[in-house]
Amino acid sequence: MASVTSLTASVHQRLADALSAALPEAGSADPLLRRSDRADYQANGILALAKKLKGNPRELATQVVSGITAPDLIKDIEVSGPGFLNITVTDRAITENLSARAADARLGVPYNENAGTTVIDYAQPNVAKEMHVGHLRSAVIGAAMVEILEFTGESVVRRHHIGDWGTQFGMLIQYLLEHPSELDHGDAASVDGEAAMSSLNKIYKASRVLFDSDEEFKTRARDRVVALQAGEPETLALWQRFVDESKIYFYSVFDKLDMQIADPDIVGESGYNDMLEETCRILEETGVAVRSEGALCVFFDDVKGPDGNPTPLIVKKSNGGYGYAATDLSAIRNRVGDLKATTLLYVVDVRQSLHFKMVFETARRAGWLTDEVKAHQLGFGTVLGKDGKPFKTREGETIRLIDLLDEAVDRATSVVREKNNAKIGLSEAEIVENGAQIGIGAVKYADLSTSAARDYKFDLDQMVSLNGDTSVYSQYAYARIRSILRDAGERTPVAHPELELAPAERALGLHLDQFGEVVAEAATEYEPHKLAAYIYRLASLFTTFYTECPVIKPAPALEVAENRLFLCDLTARTLHQGLALLGIRTPERL
Repeated sequence: MASVTSLTASVHQRLADALSAALPEAGSADPLLRRSDRADYQANGILALAKKLKGNPRELATQVVSGITAPDLIKDIEVSGPGFLNITVTDRAITENLSARAADARLGVPYNENAGTTVIDYAQPNVAKEMHVGHLRSAVIGAAMVEILEFTGESVVRRHHIGDWGTQFGMLIQYLLEHPSELDHGDAASVDGEAAMSSLNKIYKASRVLFDSDEEFKTRARDRVVALQAGEPETLALWQRFVDESKIYFYSVFDKLDMQIADPDIVGESGYNDMLEETCRILEETGVAVRSEGALCVFFDDVKGPDGNPTPLIVKKSNGGYGYAATDLSAIRNRVGDLKATTLLYVVDVRQSLHFKMVFETARRAGWLTDEVKAHQLGFGTVLGKDGKPFKTREGETIRLIDLLDEAVDRATSVVREKNNAKIGLSEAEIVENGAQIGIGAVKYADLSTSAARDYKFDLDQMVSLNGDTSVYSQYAYARIRSILRDAGERTPVAHPELELAPAERALGLHLDQFGEVVAEAATEYEPHKLAAYIYRLASLFTTFYTECPVIKPAPALEVAENRLFLCDLTARTLHQGLALLGIRTPERL
């Protein structure tokens, strides 16, 4: 179906037309329309326009108002103060707009006319290493951006740039070569993530002890790095075992996070090995990179060290080894040249901002990034404990991600079990399933409801609370609506545009109308927290509506009941779609 023009866009267009008619010399002036507490909307653009044209803003406002004839859309326009316009739309326009949204599977949300191909680099765990709390934000924010962008029509390519290469693998592979049964799992038909990680941890610790204490082993391990980089078959086969074992573990964590991840999406550092030398050659031949003290470097006027000397991006080290920059630049070449990306989105810790700024600028100088092909770092802050310090165990160790998720699910399951009663009637299996959906939803929402660049406090007690800005609050609003619809009997959701709306109905309706605009903004600005804020506000407005406008008891007139059930149904669908875009599920009964 065609997208639905929002009331905001319709009012904006009528005002812009009236402005152009009243002042042809102003061209296409922006009325600066926004939602208002005094009316449905306020337009402030006339003040700036009058100042520019040296006119009286109040007279100009009056002139603009006299040129608007839209009784189907606009109920009242009041000129306020020095020339603001306070605008109230008709109840009929609200209901008819919502009716059009309800008739569309996408709730009237338009596709982005300028959609392209975005490669999202997110959830970057390391092979043979445990995922910790620091991996949470990249995974959660990245997965939400995938959903949001795909919903707006963008073609999205997922990339998990895992750490699967480097000198540490010499140590691990050499140890496995000398202790070949360490990754065996006996007669087990399948290995779970915990068992896989346990084996990897054991090998990592044992090989590290040997590496630090046995000079001969250290020498063999370093030789093994050379063999790995040269592609020696036996070494590569052992390296692949570490990658495969790690994937068993990664997939178990992502499964718990309720995130889809597939083998083709995983292209680690090793995936660009064959391109590294060519990348360096191109950069040197084009003069983008120069030799400095034996290393291949890119210099920038605005990047200097504490001593005031330029700090370069090192693409190739003086010993012939490649830095992270060589891999990242090769990845850009692959994503732009082979995957035909128009946007590269990196969901990476803000502490790596300088590295990516230098990498992007280098890629621009090389011609791989252009006005048509852009790169953007969606940088995120740190997860803090309740004390406001980086989140660690009491022993000062980094917290395992799996432990964090398990605790969230346990807490949420307790809340669901406590709230369950004869009327709700959840079975034990449903309690467990809902507990998982609420626990994981709570963790995701706490992350996504904060602007990505900011740090946020990880407080499980608050996250699984039924009150305040939490996912559980919105999930309960959804479940309550589903319960209302089940209890409605023969009355069905039907829009009645002829009805006058109560204030709480109008507020809910006007907010429902904004869903498409919020999704578009979250997509173009890479700000999922704006969608989270919209959902919380929607759940709050529904709660007010439910309190002030009886739907079933005491029973209102048939048309009123049907119209309120219609508002309930559209609210539930919008909550469901909005939370799904954040990767959060909506249980039917809670």
